Amino acid sequence: MKAAICYEFGKPLVIEEVELDPLDERDVKIRMAATAICHSDIHAIKGEHGNLPLPAIPGHEIAGYVVEVGKGVTYVKPGDPVVASIIPEGCGDCYYCRIGSPSLCQTNRLYLFGKGRYTSKTGQRIAQYAGAVAGFAEYAIIPESNLVKVPEDLPVDRACLLTCGVISGFGAVLYRARVTPNSSVAVIGCGGVGLNAIQGAVFSGAYPIVAVDVRDSKLERAKIFGATHTVNSKEESDPVKKVQEITYGRGADSVIVAVAGIEILRQGFLMSAPDGTTVVIGHGHGEQLSAFTPTDFMRGRKLTGSAMGAVRLRMDIARLIELYRVGRLKLDELISGHYRFDQINEALESSEKGEVIRNVLMFQKS
Repeated sequence: MKAAICYEFGKPLVIEEVELDPLDERDVKIRMAATAICHSDIHAIKGEHGNLPLPAIPGHEIAGYVVEVGKGVTYVKPGDPVVASIIPEGCGDCYYCRIGSPSLCQTNRLYLFGKGRYTSKTGQRIAQYAGAVAGFAEYAIIPESNLVKVPEDLPVDRACLLTCGVISGFGAVLYRARVTPNSSVAVIGCGGVGLNAIQGAVFSGAYPIVAVDVRDSKLERAKIFGATHTVNSKEESDPVKKVQEITYGRGADSVIVAVAGIEILRQGFLMSAPDGTTVVIGHGHGEQLSAFTPTDFMRGRKLTGSAMGAVRLRMDIARLIELYRVGRLKLDELISGHYRFDQINEALESSEKGEVIRNVLMFQKS
């Protein structure tokens, strides 16, 4: 089997033969069908997530088919279509699962950088940048808890989008900001995650929904996904004041920051209303909150984080599929291009330019 390996930061990935480990009791072997390219993959490959281990296999927005299961697996069987996420399904028994926060499960923990289940042709162990998931490979071994079964008739290029970009944006609105009808929302950054945050705001009944970005092309696209107003923060002399004007002078009740940068985060925070909530999704390596002071919070503004939208993995992905089927969730419009696996570096280069939403790698059955 082949995998695309990062041997050196900032260099093209190398596609080569690798060996896959045997299955543990709760492991599932997946044949990859589609993997979408997230900007987190690009940051990792460029070394912008810090001193990560090398060599490594990136990729985490995946859809595929079960090939083999460990002896303790009960949820899936060979032939099942599945998607996988870096956030696992909750165990159902720990403290956080019992209080309704399975994304914080103490048993099935989210981890970001995995030891790797692959060995190179020279016998070198290969790390995984997305913890339990390695999507830039023809096959993967993934814990059962990180899998979600999906309908057989759901196209794999749509299905893979659900596992990161969609749940990260949509879930941040529903479960971290807890947006309510008629409340105002501002979304900073209108890439794949930001557009799904806008979709979440539409679903929640928010108004106005303000899209903020530095590119007019992205702002125009944001309107298609439901933004009622747009602000080009590069061209506007005072973007904070502009958002406040749109939100009746108060600022947005909820601000979703879907791009990295402390100054961008602070700008988004100042766009929030008194007692408003700012949710951090975008992040960069080594960023510190030195731009904030305690007085910034004295009027009740809240700053919180979000990992994969804090979703209940199997329940929420099933619901999102239902919304897609009835036309209340846009997935088709998120796909900018399809690429063969051997075109991965071309797909990455296209994604890095910033105009595409999601490029999807399509794998041939082997």
